[in-house]
Amino acid sequence: MATESSPAVPSKQPSSQTSSILDPSNFPQTLSSETIYISLVYDPLDVPAYLRFTRSPKAGANVLFLGTTRDNFDSRPVSRLSYSAYPSLALKSLYAIAEDVQKKHGLEKVVIVHRLGEVKVEEESIAVSVSSGHRASGWTGAEEILERVKARAEIWKREWFADTGEVQEGVWRANKETDAQGNSIQSK
Repeated sequence: MATESSPAVPSKQPSSQTSSILDPSNFPQTLSSETIYISLVYDPLDVPAYLRFTRSPKAGANVLFLGTTRDNFDSRPVSRLSYSAYPSLALKSLYAIAEDVQKKHGLEKVVIVHRLGEVKVEEESIAVSVSSGHRASGWTGAEEILERVKARAEIWKREWFADTGEVQEGVWRANKETDAQGNSIQSK
């Protein structure tokens, strides 16, 4: 059963006021168990804490993926990204993804942490860390988690370009606009 806290990173309870649902002072927000840690944060990601959580004496492989803001998209200069979420649903979706992929690939432990708010170029917006008995299940499981998060989690990305007036408003991006290799996916 998931709980609202974790020994790896302290959590705060979300405010009941709708206007403060994304107030950074109400974060981090987490769901966790002995083998799964899910969190939404506004602060820079604490990668060493996530690796400590996934470390296990049963694991011969520890896989870490960090999604980082790059300085371009589709040949346009990107100045930053910002992320928004529906926290209570996003946490439940991330936990369900972690639980399902953990069972499917026999993963020992799973961490999914997504950053909200502004994420500058070269900063990380998502961390997926898994441990497994062998590397093949760790690689496959971590990639499947990332693809499912992009397809399902109630987290939205806004891209800010440095070459147009869109710097003031940004452009909302669907996470599914590119495949795992970065190739554009055409809408039908």
